[in-house]
Amino acid sequence: MTDELRDEPFEVDVTRSDIVYNGYVWDVREDTFRYGGTSLVRHYLDHTGAVAVVAVDDDDRVLLIQQYRHPIRSRDWEIPAGLLDVQGEDPRAAAERELAEEADLTAEHWEDLGSFAVSPGGSDEFIRIFLATGVRPASETFARDAEEADIRARWVPLDEAVQAIAEGRVHNAAMTIGVLLADRRRRAA
Repeated sequence: MTDELRDEPFEVDVTRSDIVYNGYVWDVREDTFRYGGTSLVRHYLDHTGAVAVVAVDDDDRVLLIQQYRHPIRSRDWEIPAGLLDVQGEDPRAAAERELAEEADLTAEHWEDLGSFAVSPGGSDEFIRIFLATGVRPASETFARDAEEADIRARWVPLDEAVQAIAEGRVHNAAMTIGVLLADRRRRAA
């Protein structure tokens, strides 16, 4: 059964698709489509997609960053991440860029941990998560503004990050998925 448990692509007849709100970062799209013999209308965030990076150092610590996230009114702990907003940019190159921009780091080794639908009932966003090891300071540092201006970075033992997830003290989905997959990979090695 395990091999059979997978999401199944499914095409529907979309009879109309319009952007009903053009936003600063993403848009809201309205689709009218036929499903099960009836016509349905759904609104969702039309998103560029994103990447996230689980950076693990030689001491089995994961880099977590904390920044303000207005929709949840919280400074949440996350992993470095960002939008796929450069036309034609390879996701791994975007992950490398985001690690440098948000944490002033580079990595020697990269592994694709997978792609995850963030909120499939309300957004078409997928986040591709990468594991970065052989981490070292970048040759240049980046100026940050807005919510990124006061990013806090902390190297946390992987076991401690897993414990914070298990105890419900942290809530960021990309961080949760990335840390748990990195921990699973470490335990399997």
